[in-house]
Amino acid sequence: MIPTRVIINGARGRMGQALIACANADSAFTLAAATDLGDDLSAALPTCDAVIDFTHATSTVGIAEACASAGKILVIGTTGHQEDDRLRIADFSKTIPIVFAPNFSVGVNTLFWLTRKATEILGSGFDLEVVEMHHRLKKDSPSGTARRLAEILAEVREMDYAKDVMHGREGMVGERTNTEIGMHAIRGGDVVGDHTVIFANVGERVELTHKASSRDTFAKGALRAASWARGQTPGLYDMQDVLGLK
Repeated sequence: MIPTRVIINGARGRMGQALIACANADSAFTLAAATDLGDDLSAALPTCDAVIDFTHATSTVGIAEACASAGKILVIGTTGHQEDDRLRIADFSKTIPIVFAPNFSVGVNTLFWLTRKATEILGSGFDLEVVEMHHRLKKDSPSGTARRLAEILAEVREMDYAKDVMHGREGMVGERTNTEIGMHAIRGGDVVGDHTVIFANVGERVELTHKASSRDTFAKGALRAASWARGQTPGLYDMQDVLGLK
């Protein structure tokens, strides 16, 4: 198969460096260009099949517009988007395949699947909490992965993420209700990413945990998504689609 030509956008960041290393080590990919914020991405677009973007949430819409105009696949690994930006990204996916995922790890996407199944099986008697930890330099909170985990919990329980997620607790907040999902973000050191979903009931507790020790797991997943998207029609996809978990 002809190698997938990729542009790594966000090349100077930690994820960008991991992506470059993984792409160069895999004969299924050719590094067409390595760009970052401030570089002329549009000038490099003719050389690629797909752009993998790990820059900043405020830049994603402009990048999606450029990719749509050039007819290039876009893989979005950036998190922390506002709802208006998500809607605009969805509009551009009518023109090109876009893989938009909060996490490209195979393990984390298995955690998404397990979280949905556990929530369905355990029922409404269990209290729901999400705990995540990342390195001290991470800018958004909660992480995109933690948000997606809480969204899955809310979807199964028919709850509202915006109304029912409790971001930490302080002071006399009263007893825990049955209509809330606890969300707790920890920052420190060089932690790549830890996520735990807690199902707590009287007399028993179930915990689902994923811990990442290397950014290569995310980089390899994003590259896999770029290759997979070459065979897809325009649309908005996520890593669950790439892995066939839906």
